[in-house]
Amino acid sequence: MKTLYLVRHGKSSWEDMSHQDYERPLLEKGIRRTRKVALFLKEKNVKPDLIISSHAQRAFETAGIIAEKINYPVDKIHIERSLYFSGPEAMESLIAGLDDNLKEVMLVGHNPDMTNLANVFLVDKTDYLPTTGVVCIRFDTSSWAEAFIAPREISFVVTPKTL
Repeated sequence: MKTLYLVRHGKSSWEDMSHQDYERPLLEKGIRRTRKVALFLKEKNVKPDLIISSHAQRAFETAGIIAEKINYPVDKIHIERSLYFSGPEAMESLIAGLDDNLKEVMLVGHNPDMTNLANVFLVDKTDYLPTTGVVCIRFDTSSWAEAFIAPREISFVVTPKTL
């Protein structure tokens, strides 16, 4: 079995227009909502072997808040530039190339890519994965390269508003 967590970053700030897009931080509201989702993940005993985050500040902050809550070492979060608006194909390639020794992996990225990737797996498609939304997919396979053709189930979809 392989488990994949798709996480959209928390609600971010548009306040300082001098920032590049990738420099935008989380809003306090985004931090609070991410903590709420992180607590849910802790209660679900989520223990990824690897957390991979976009290099954008808002994504990395989201990954860090979740990591702290679920006792994953923040300094072990892997930064992956291809999670920053590279399209679902880049994320599919990233997933297919994961080390098969990893059983659970969390990806923290951006819309529309996270919504598009989630919809590859969701039976009930979503128009929009909200900020700090998480989709958990379990694949009946021992190989990440086979994840997209393996039998799978959606374990949960959670957003701050559903908690």
